[in-house]
Amino acid sequence: MDAVSARPRWFEIAVTTPEAWSELVAERLALAFASGVAFGTASLASEAVPAGCELLRVFAIGEHDAAELVSRARDELERLAHAADVAELAALDVRVRELPPEDFARSWEKRWKPFRVGRLAVVPPGSTHALRANDLRFVLEPGGAFGTGRHTTTRSCLRALQRRVRTGARVLDAGCGNGVLAVAALRLGAARAVAFDNDPHARPYAVQLAEHNDVGARVEFRVGGFEVLTDDDRGFDAVFANIYADLIQRYAVDLASRLAPGGWFVFSGCHRDHRPRTEAAIRAAGLAVLNRASTGRWDTYEGRRAP
Repeated sequence: MDAVSARPRWFEIAVTTPEAWSELVAERLALAFASGVAFGTASLASEAVPAGCELLRVFAIGEHDAAELVSRARDELERLAHAADVAELAALDVRVRELPPEDFARSWEKRWKPFRVGRLAVVPPGSTHALRANDLRFVLEPGGAFGTGRHTTTRSCLRALQRRVRTGARVLDAGCGNGVLAVAALRLGAARAVAFDNDPHARPYAVQLAEHNDVGARVEFRVGGFEVLTDDDRGFDAVFANIYADLIQRYAVDLASRLAPGGWFVFSGCHRDHRPRTEAAIRAAGLAVLNRASTGRWDTYEGRRAP
């Protein structure tokens, strides 16, 4: 067998999605195919993407059939559309092509660049990039899953955490994805974190992220929804959730009940169209909104539980 035929087969699953939902679609497909994801076209010669949209490309490896990959991707988009209550996500166009032989496992290094969110310097594992004196190194595997740090809601949460995390805090991350917020809180000085997500594929990424940042012994990742929390999971100094507005509305009371008196919260992933109902649900849960940061279509709420 020659060297080319011995190499694994790589496929590109391309989806053009509204910019507001690109990171969430990337999360769903990256976790479903246990692979990397890239944003943007492959070259300047590629067909232009419609205004307000973004092309995301997820990579799958193995002996696949293109029609099978299209069907699997569409099934994942339908599940996401149902979970997010956004029907248009189920109708997104999915295209699959087999890629020529290349070392795709490391090809992200050609395109992915370190970046900063506040004083968090986000770098890939093994990075030798020089950091500024006040930078806090945050190691993140590019293209792994949701939580790249680049989406506006993730950035907004990370900025809020930098303002509010105190040394020794105990925190809860609801709907943690690959654990970006929980791990960032620990890097910022929190002592312990509990995090959960109902997607079982997310946990390996979260565990790896914690290990890359030397906080694995201080965080517990659970698979499931709010049912995985016990009566002992209360008295947290902080609770944060970067999820959907309808989930914030549904679980605001439960989230508030997990906070210690005077504890603080950060909620994001809230589309501005749902703002009145989201804010009403937060207030009804006994939480006071101290700040609302709005970027584009997205709202991020910071506040406290009454002492």
